[in-house]
Amino acid sequence: MKKYVSELRITAVEKLKDDYVLLKATDEQILFSDMMPGQFVNIRITNSPATFLRRPISINYVDESKNEMWLLVHSVGEGTRRLACLKAGDLLDCLFPLGNNFSLSLKTGRYLLIGGGVGTAPLLFLGKKLKELGSEPVFLLGGKREEDLLQLNLFRKLGDTYTTTEDGSLGTKGFVTDHKVLEDTFEGIYTCGPKPMMKAVVKVAKSRNINCEVSLENLMACGLGACLCCVEKTVKGNVCVCTEGPVFNANQLTW
Repeated sequence: MKKYVSELRITAVEKLKDDYVLLKATDEQILFSDMMPGQFVNIRITNSPATFLRRPISINYVDESKNEMWLLVHSVGEGTRRLACLKAGDLLDCLFPLGNNFSLSLKTGRYLLIGGGVGTAPLLFLGKKLKELGSEPVFLLGGKREEDLLQLNLFRKLGDTYTTTEDGSLGTKGFVTDHKVLEDTFEGIYTCGPKPMMKAVVKVAKSRNINCEVSLENLMACGLGACLCCVEKTVKGNVCVCTEGPVFNANQLTW
């Protein structure tokens, strides 16, 4: 797929819970309809010498009717804090689309999409694509507390949505692997979030012989496989997550 370096124009900024911000952006020359769930963009932080490396952000959603790309930002460091301060009309210097994508099976059925924290971001776009293909996406979203569960109204429009929180403030108390929906039958499982959570999900999937794909969130910088900071060990050796991933079949990993 062709890659672009472009200044996207921000059309809207939505303040979500706590330190989460949703950026909506467009480009008059580039159509986003070819973007796929699981891919990401690398954003250059302007006017900040301390943040010279680009920041990788998952594609949260693509609204083809408006040619808008949504980017969910968790403000946790200098770079993401600057992104969270942007306003409608500002420009985003982006390199995109990067990485591979979740596989979209031609076999229709029920698919379980499991996300943790900001790792839920690419699952909204994935759920949309699965539904368009005639499948039934089911969402299981977890966080430490209710404030970590984002865009629930949008997930619920796409399919059944279940939640877990570690403090019990919303949904089932505990971790995603404690939820009973995992006992249901699914054609496949997709997951993105903290690595301990994904490892636990993979363990459940393998025990039930369900195909599982994971989207890794390793630290990335260049997005092109040059800096080697995102290396992950696989059954075939070490690979750069930014180019060989971020999506992997669970059987490819040494978990």
